[in-house]
Amino acid sequence: MKRVKHIAFFEFKPECTAEDIADVWRIMEHLTKVIPGILNLTYGENTSTEGLSDGFTWSFVMLFENAAARDAYLPHPAHQDAVQKVVPRLTRVIVCDQECEA
Repeated sequence: MKRVKHIAFFEFKPECTAEDIADVWRIMEHLTKVIPGILNLTYGENTSTEGLSDGFTWSFVMLFENAAARDAYLPHPAHQDAVQKVVPRLTRVIVCDQECEA
């Protein structure tokens, strides 16, 4: 069965402080503890030198056991709570998923 990488790119609002950004990642890390099927979460600030980030400054990759786990995550109350806390701190977000081998 194929795993799913859930990939998001964040552009934080200019008024967000370093503490605001750290809080976002604490919120995201909490999801890995309370939502079944999340295998891994990595995140970090953009370090690309290509100049193609279009203003997106941070990204994360969440690895799910399979598409069913990802589908269960999306409406999960903990994820919906995270959305309510994180999205107001963002100017823009892009999300895309890809299947990968286990």
